Amino acid sequence: MAETAIDYGAVFKALPGMVALLTPDLVYADVNEEFVRVSGRSRDQLIGKYLFDVFPDNPNDPAATGMRNLEASLYRVLATGERDAMALQRYDVEDPERPGEWQKRYWSPVNAPLTGSDGEVVLILHRVEEVTELIRARGGSEGNRGSRARTLEAELYTRARELQELNERLRQAHSREREVALALQAAMLPAPRQVRNHPAAVRYRPAVGALNVCGDWYDLVDLVGGDRIGVAVGDVVGHGLEAAGVMGQLRSALSAASRVADGPAQALDVLGRYAHVIDGAESATAATTFIDCDRHLITYSSAGHPPPLLVHTDGRTEFLDQATDTPLDARPDPIPRPQAETTYAPGATLVLYTDGLIERRHEDIDKGLDRLADALRDHRGQDPETLADTVLSELLPPGGATDDTALIIVRL
Repeated sequence: MAETAIDYGAVFKALPGMVALLTPDLVYADVNEEFVRVSGRSRDQLIGKYLFDVFPDNPNDPAATGMRNLEASLYRVLATGERDAMALQRYDVEDPERPGEWQKRYWSPVNAPLTGSDGEVVLILHRVEEVTELIRARGGSEGNRGSRARTLEAELYTRARELQELNERLRQAHSREREVALALQAAMLPAPRQVRNHPAAVRYRPAVGALNVCGDWYDLVDLVGGDRIGVAVGDVVGHGLEAAGVMGQLRSALSAASRVADGPAQALDVLGRYAHVIDGAESATAATTFIDCDRHLITYSSAGHPPPLLVHTDGRTEFLDQATDTPLDARPDPIPRPQAETTYAPGATLVLYTDGLIERRHEDIDKGLDRLADALRDHRGQDPETLADTVLSELLPPGGATDDTALIIVRL
């Protein structure tokens, strides 16, 4: 049997339910025929129009929440890249033939992301089932059946509102934990500052989602013996308050070890032994660099972490990936870790980061590393503070990353 090309445009138009495609700005990009029919709006009244200009809340109902709930769901999809099924919604619609008159309508919406090759959400598939008739129940005008229909409507609507309120309480509880964790993270991590005579910028962006906080850390320390500084970054698996506590312990331990260690490999050796006795430090990673500014020499070592990136003054980018080893607690009996060296000219830029900056769903990590190198090379003339903002703007998705992101930029 010969293969037949499928006209997906025709399939979309013929879908039996109401389906619309929305841009990240919540503008209608396309709608199927059922959406046009049930909504009572023509394609010209929908395509290219902002969703909530076409379907605002009923201004005569001060308790209306349909628009706010739908907007929150759509922004969750944009931020997380995950499907969001909403509770039953009452969302009144203005009668297209009688402006100013509003029809009581009930809907069951589901919003799903459509992602591009870079993993970012490029469209939202907005699927809606109208359940108004189900709520009203057939035969509502017939005596007891009408009474039962009204009872059913009230019961279903009440249960849907209860579910919505429960979800909102859960989000608020998660938000409070997130605030506590962020405050703890801010107290544990060093404040942004210049290291000796070298301008430095640090950025921390918690992941989108209430609990995705405080898994990453960074550190900048003055080392003894000449013009020497240490720059490190790490990543604790997990999120929330537990991850914040583990992060604080590991950062403090590496900071102390760096001040007395012979080099970054020995510092990570000490940290790896310490990680074995810390609950929650499983699979934690770290990268650290010792910079001798008098000799223009960087010595580095990595424990399962993405490689630091050195941007030379001529625009050449160099990933410091010649001393990469397993995560901190990977070996029951740790053996000495590797370290390597590289040189630089004054004015070079050293960048350390965590995987939230470069990783995307369903994408090879090399693409993220290439994006980072390109951004740093293209904007290497910017000062560290401006460069840090530029890098985050170009690499993080518009709705925020799905993993914590830490970034350190030092001008050498």
